[in-house]
Amino acid sequence: MENAIELRELTKTYGSRRGLTGLSLDVRVGEVFGYLGPNGAGKSTTIRLLLDLIRPTSGHATVLGLDPRADGVELRRRVGYLAGDFVVDGRQKVRDCLRFLADLRGGVSQQRIDDLSDRLGLDPSAPIKKLSKGNRQKVGLVQAFMHTPELLILDEPTSGLDPLVQQTFLELVAEAAANGQTVFMSSHIMDEVEAVADRVGILRDGRLVALDTVAQLRAGAIREIEISFAEPVTAEEFAQLPGVHDLVLDADGTTLRGQLTGDPDALVKAAAKHHVTALRATEPALDDLFHAYYAEAEAAPRPTAATV
Repeated sequence: MENAIELRELTKTYGSRRGLTGLSLDVRVGEVFGYLGPNGAGKSTTIRLLLDLIRPTSGHATVLGLDPRADGVELRRRVGYLAGDFVVDGRQKVRDCLRFLADLRGGVSQQRIDDLSDRLGLDPSAPIKKLSKGNRQKVGLVQAFMHTPELLILDEPTSGLDPLVQQTFLELVAEAAANGQTVFMSSHIMDEVEAVADRVGILRDGRLVALDTVAQLRAGAIREIEISFAEPVTAEEFAQLPGVHDLVLDADGTTLRGQLTGDPDALVKAAAKHHVTALRATEPALDDLFHAYYAEAEAAPRPTAATV
C-alpha cells in the first residue's frame, strides 16, 4: 500500500454552504502530512469524511486501503483520532477514562498509558470535569497515541497546550513517523507543522491551493536580498537575471537590494564577478508562504468547475 489516504474529487456541501469542493489528495504511508488553513477552510470537514462521521456529497475517500463507510469498524481499529473538540465523560477520573478507552481498543499496556501521561504532564488522578482545556487536550493526545496506530488523524492537536507541551507533542509525532506510522495533522499554527511535516497542503474555502514539501514551497517564494560590494556596481547587470526583480541600488552604488524568486544560482554567479563584502537573503517562514498563497487565491478568479 503506497498511500495511507486517497481522496478523489471529494465534495461536501451543507445546503447552500460549501464544505469541500473537488478535493483530490494522496497522503503517503509513513509521512507526516500538515493540513493547513484557517478556521472554516474545510480541515475538520475533510477529517470527518475520512472517518465516516459525515458522508460526502460526491467523490470518494480511501483510508488505509479501506472504504470509510463499508469498512468503518476495521478502519477504526487501525486509526488514532483526536477531534478538534475532544469531549469525554467529565464524571470520570483521567486514569479511568483512559483505561476504559484502552479496553475498547482491545487492550493497551498500563505502562504505555502512564508513560504518555507522564511525558505530557497529565495527572491521572484528576477528575476530567475539573481539567483545563489544555489538560483535556492531553487526555485526547494520550488516547490517540496509546495503541500505536498505523494512522494518526489529529485535528488541531495542540489547541490549548502550553509551549513546553507543544514541544513534547512534536516529539511524539517525530517518534511515530520514525516508527513507520502515518500522521495526518490539521492546524492553523505554521511553526508546529513546519517542524515535523514532510509535505504540506494549504486549504482555502474548501479548495487545495498548494501541495508540496516545505522546501519546495519556499523555493517558489519571494526572498528579500541584499548584497554589498567593495566597489560600485550597476543595477543593469543584475536586472535581467532570472527571478530577480525590484532592484534598488544605494547612492554610492555598493549595496544592491531587491527580491528573488526561485533558484539563486544566476544571481550568485553574477555577484561573484565582484568583490562581495556581505550577502543577506531572508528565508521565508511557512507562515509567510501560507498568507502568500491565500493572497494569490484571493486575487485569482474563482474557478467554475469543482476541481483541484
